Amino acid sequence: MIYLDHAATSPVRREVLEAMWPFLTRDFGNPASHHEVGAAARRALDDARRRVAAVLGARGGEVTFCSGGTESDNTAIKGIALADPRGRHVVVSAVEHPAVLESAAWLGRLGFEVTELPVDAEGLVDPGRLAAALRDDTTVVSIQYANNEVGTVQPIAALAAVAAERGVPFHTDAVQAAGWLDLDARALGVTALSISGHKLGTPKGVGVLWIDRRQAWEPLVHGGAQQDGRRSGTEDVAGAVGIATALELGHGDPYTVSARRDRFVALVEELVPGAELTGHREQRLPGHASFVLTQTPRSGESILVDLDARGIVTSSGSACAAGSDEPSHVLTAMGHDRETAQTAVRFTFDASVDDEALHRAAEEFAQVAKA
Repeated sequence: MIYLDHAATSPVRREVLEAMWPFLTRDFGNPASHHEVGAAARRALDDARRRVAAVLGARGGEVTFCSGGTESDNTAIKGIALADPRGRHVVVSAVEHPAVLESAAWLGRLGFEVTELPVDAEGLVDPGRLAAALRDDTTVVSIQYANNEVGTVQPIAALAAVAAERGVPFHTDAVQAAGWLDLDARALGVTALSISGHKLGTPKGVGVLWIDRRQAWEPLVHGGAQQDGRRSGTEDVAGAVGIATALELGHGDPYTVSARRDRFVALVEELVPGAELTGHREQRLPGHASFVLTQTPRSGESILVDLDARGIVTSSGSACAAGSDEPSHVLTAMGHDRETAQTAVRFTFDASVDDEALHRAAEEFAQVAKA
């Protein structure tokens, strides 16, 4: 099997599991407990928080552990919008993950006005369009760092600077960017940032929310006042240690993986009639190659079934939309018609996938696309 669906989830890394293991076995205590077993868990949790903060160029007290990217996105957008007195206007891009779009829609049902920024044919948001959309009552902007479906990397620092000029909090969903791109939150100029562990090699169910200490926000989960009341519930110590380890490891050398990706893209374009790369050709994630097929009547989903039968595991886009008959909102926002959008096939990988595996995947893709 050649697994090329890392944007959906990645296998748990041995180094991560080994780092987590003591806190699943010997040091299993509740970090709120006042005995040595609990104290050992508390020390590990505090250390994990410091390690994550170091990756983000932040302070430990600004890091909140949560259940994943979806909760992190929800908390950032809803929490800032509900706490900030600026007004009731929210700005997102048209190509956001459903966790962001649905959070904005929920605020819309509470009476907020939501503006969706368009993107160009490569999936990029124009900073000028963001500037034009901002108002005196804009309470939060959320624009992803890198797109999960097409791999386009947004000019986050430039976009965040536009929001900062107007004093508007800026959140970025960095779930796909984590492990590949610089996550120094202050250098990026963002107010809040979301990460999911299972895209990095942790078990599913752990994430990180970073919010600048100067930014007011309302927690969404209430109860025992854990994490200084930011997110109640007994902390997943092993998960926190795991995501700290995964962030430090990253996905591998991005330059090496980018070179492999470019060779793979060139081979697919040579072998597969009508294969059209989606997203920005250069300004994209290193291990991300996504295509639509302009010369085949077949759907992307049917091609995936045939690839799976040949031992090539990939996807047609967001795992959160798998099984839906609707075309990708990302691709239609980029200008693709519904029929073309439904031919999408996405290959995503890290440094563990070599050229030989990618060459085989391209050849099998060509065979099934022509069938």
